[in-house]
Amino acid sequence: MSLAHRIQDAWNKQSSWLIMLRPLSWLYQLAFYTNKSLYKSGIKQVYQAPIPIMVVGNITVGGSGKTPLLIQLVKYLQQHNVRVGVISRGYGGQGPFPALVNASSNPNEIGDEPALIVQSTHVPMSVGPNRQESIELLLNSEQLDLIISDDGLQHWALARQIEWIVVDQNRGLGNEKLLPEGYLREPKSRLVESTVIEHTKTAHSYRNMHLMTGKPYLLNASEQSNVFDADQYFNVVVGIGFPQRFYQTLQGLGVHKYHSAEFKDHHNYEINDLIFANDSPIITTEKDAVKFKTLLQQNPEFKTAIWVVPVEAVLSADCYDLLKQQLQQVGIQLP
Repeated sequence: MSLAHRIQDAWNKQSSWLIMLRPLSWLYQLAFYTNKSLYKSGIKQVYQAPIPIMVVGNITVGGSGKTPLLIQLVKYLQQHNVRVGVISRGYGGQGPFPALVNASSNPNEIGDEPALIVQSTHVPMSVGPNRQESIELLLNSEQLDLIISDDGLQHWALARQIEWIVVDQNRGLGNEKLLPEGYLREPKSRLVESTVIEHTKTAHSYRNMHLMTGKPYLLNASEQSNVFDADQYFNVVVGIGFPQRFYQTLQGLGVHKYHSAEFKDHHNYEINDLIFANDSPIITTEKDAVKFKTLLQQNPEFKTAIWVVPVEAVLSADCYDLLKQQLQQVGIQLP
């Protein structure tokens, strides 16, 4: 297990030994606030895009449900004829950046989340660590009304008109400590400055979302049955920030017999990662599956069945009401 994976596992378990990392958290806090103040004071330049920017992010490292929420927002805006585009850091991608994303883009080059977003929505999208360059590249190729930034909440160099922060109530804020003692990118006080969307099955606020599990589908042609059977034994392959959520999803599907192979978030898979001592089918997330497609193309002899579990964000009516109000304030009218 890599160091990053060990720390991620310790965050999820709130291990007591994390206190040894507190001095590093103090250094992180100092660097974070120094950088933020330089932008807020105008010493460092902030880029103002020519069209409104909406940031959808979180204050935690790892999974919060942000990507399914963003996909649902894009679909909603498309249905209402808003010309929306998306930018992303392209974390885990090797570049070159900035780059436009299309349905055939290699996830290893542009990142797994951008690949999933475009495959799900066909939205115009560009990726790269420099958000200004990504926006300019996107606007040079598309006429847009709004750009949604996938993450970038802490990217102070980018001015934004709307901010949504996703908080996963299942995972919570852990030990509420900043990196690396905890998994907070910012202190929880940041939540009072923006719109907070509660990700939960049991809502405590009007602005909430939950993930609805779809019917598992087969990613590849296999020599095994093409009928999903929850009672069979699976090899679970998962490389997301909070794998426990996927195990809960599997339980909801009635899948209880499995061997788990966990990888770090945004893991660059190799075909050997999908080979097990038994010949049981694999079951995985849509985010992981976008990388498996490339592996299957490169290894046509691989015939083990790979089942993918899709999820869809379901937003409360108050989320859409607020979105309409916020968009209206920046000159975008929704019916």
